[in-house]
Amino acid sequence: QVQLVESGGGLVQAGGSLRLSCAASGVTFSVLAMGWFRQAPGKAREFVSAISQGGGVRYYADSVKGRFTISRDNAKNTVDLQMNSLKAEDTAVYYCAGRTGLVTRSNVYDAYGQGTWVTVSS
Repeated sequence: QVQLVESGGGLVQAGGSLRLSCAASGVTFSVLAMGWFRQAPGKAREFVSAISQGGGVRYYADSVKGRFTISRDNAKNTVDLQMNSLKAEDTAVYYCAGRTGLVTRSNVYDAYGQGTWVTVSS
């Protein structure tokens, strides 16, 4: 069974940076397309970024394009999200997700982590 554990969240001032990491276990990591989603209080979960199994395809939400970078290390079973120029509206719980099959922006992943809070103060 796939287990995903996020880390790296916290409190940061607007304009600052954070790096989220997600560690996977219970699966051959290289078969998984990986994604990051977020959910702000009172709002629906939304897509942030995704990366294909080999890392050759990467998707970003328009709201984070140019500020966030997704990467993965198949040898370490990890996927990271580097977040720069953070804004107050980036405040949310961030979830790591994994699925077999094609990478997608849709909220149809097979497994999600427990989430990590990111709070950006203005």
